Amino acid sequence: RHSLVGVIISLALLAPLLVHRKEFAALPDPRSRWRALANFVLMSAGSLALGMLIVSVHGHRMVGNPSVADRLTHVVYGLFGFEGPLDYRGNTSWTVAFSLGALGWITAATTIYLAFRPEHPAARLTEEDESRLRALLAKHGGRDSLGHFALRRDKAVVFSPSGKAAVTYRVVSGVMLASGDPIGDVEAWPGAIERFMDEAKAHSWTPAVMGCSETGGEVWTRETGLDALELGDEAVVDVADFSLAGRAMRNVRQMVKRIERAGYETRVRRIRDLGDAELERIRRAAEDWRGTDTERGFSMALGRIGDPSDGDCLIATAHKQDDEPGEYGDLKAILHFVPWGEDGVSLDLMRRDRSADPGMNELLIVAALQAAPKLGITRISLNFAMFRSALARGEKIGAGPVLRAWRGLLVFLSRWFQIESLYKFNAKFQPRWEPRFVVYRASADLPRIGFAAMQAEGFVNLALPVPRFLRRRRTAQRPCAHAVAERDMRAA
Repeated sequence: RHSLVGVIISLALLAPLLVHRKEFAALPDPRSRWRALANFVLMSAGSLALGMLIVSVHGHRMVGNPSVADRLTHVVYGLFGFEGPLDYRGNTSWTVAFSLGALGWITAATTIYLAFRPEHPAARLTEEDESRLRALLAKHGGRDSLGHFALRRDKAVVFSPSGKAAVTYRVVSGVMLASGDPIGDVEAWPGAIERFMDEAKAHSWTPAVMGCSETGGEVWTRETGLDALELGDEAVVDVADFSLAGRAMRNVRQMVKRIERAGYETRVRRIRDLGDAELERIRRAAEDWRGTDTERGFSMALGRIGDPSDGDCLIATAHKQDDEPGEYGDLKAILHFVPWGEDGVSLDLMRRDRSADPGMNELLIVAALQAAPKLGITRISLNFAMFRSALARGEKIGAGPVLRAWRGLLVFLSRWFQIESLYKFNAKFQPRWEPRFVVYRASADLPRIGFAAMQAEGFVNLALPVPRFLRRRRTAQRPCAHAVAERDMRAA
C-alpha cells in the first residue's frame, strides 16, 4: 500500500494538474464555503462513528484486546489512508482499511466539491435592473418579439458598458442560458455580449443562447466565435393580412362559428382596463387550469399575470353563462399576450377550463386578431414551433430517408413535448415563419445545453416536488409569481 508504483502513479496524476493549474481559475461559490465546513464537520463525525462500528464489528478477528483509544486512533489513521495500530487475522485488515479509506475519500470529495464548485446563483431581477430594462424596451422593444420576456424576475442581467444594451440569463446546471436577442441598441450589443462571455468565463459556466433571431445569431457568432444552429420557427401573423375567408381557413372558421353558436363570447382588453376582482379571478383560474404540476416556461414566458407594471399586456378571455356557475363564474379560457414594441404583442400563455368545449385557443386567437386594429396592434407572435422546417419538409413528396427518419423521431417525441401538434396548430392561422436559433460553444455542449433548457422550461425538474396545496398558499401570498403553463394543444 506504500509501494513505489503507487508513488509513481500519484506523481503522474499530480504533474498534469500542476501544468494546467491556470485552467482552474473559476470563481467559487462564496455561499458554499460555510456548507463545505458544515459538511466536513458532519461527515467527519459520521465517518468516525461508522468507522468505530466497522473496526469493532470484526472484533473476533482482532489480534489482542486493544483499547477504545487504540480503535479510535486506527479509525483516524484509516480515514487518512494510513495503517493504524490494530491488526486482524486473514484479509480482514484489507477490508477494514479500504472501508475506512472510502469513508475518508467521500468526506474529502464532498467537502472539496462544496468548497470549490462554481457559483450557481439564484437569479433575481432587481427593481433597478427591471427599470433599466423597461427603458431599453421602450426605445427598442419592437425589434424582438421575445424582448418583454427579459422582464422575468427569475433572470439576472448584464449591461453593456454604455448601458444601452443588456443580456438577461439564468444559470441552470452550469449553463449560462440567455434567451432571445440582447435588449437595446444593436450598436451596443457587442458590449453586452462581451460582458456576458466574461461572466461565463469567470465562473466556468457554459455559455448558450436559446431562441435568438437571425440578426441576433449573426451578432453572437461574429462577436464570440460561437456557432449557431436553427432550432425552429416562430409563427407571426400580420393583422392586416389575416382573414377567416378562403379554403385555407375553413377549419378555423367552422370551429369558431360552432363555438360561438354554443353561447361563448370573447373579450379582448389591456390588463390596465381590468378590475382588481376580475384580475384576481383570472389569476386563480390560470393557476388551477395549469395542465402540469410543474410550472413551465422560460424563453417565451413572462411568469406572471396582472402586475401593475405590465398594464400594456393584452388578455383575451372566453365566457359562457352556465346554469350552475363554477368557482370562476362564466370564465372558460384565457390567453395572455405581452407587448412587442408599440404595435405588436407576443403570446405568453394559454389556459382553459377542462370542461369547456374544444377550440377555445382558436376562438381567442381569432378574437385577438379581430380586435387588434382597434388596439393599435399590427402583428401578433404566436407559439414557437421547434424543428418546424424538418416537420414540413419531411412530410412532402420526395423527402429522402434521412429527413423522413428525422421527422419520424420528432413525431415520436411529440407524445411528450407536443412538437408536431404545436406546429400544426400554428399553421392553421397562415403565419409567416421567423427562424430562431440556438447559439453554442461546441457540439459537445449541445446535450448539456439541451438538458439545461429543458430544466429552465420546466420539462425536467430535479427538485423535490412541492405539494400543490402548499404551492397555492405561496402563490396567494405573491399573486404576481405565476409562471407560464404548458400550452395544451390536445383540444386543438
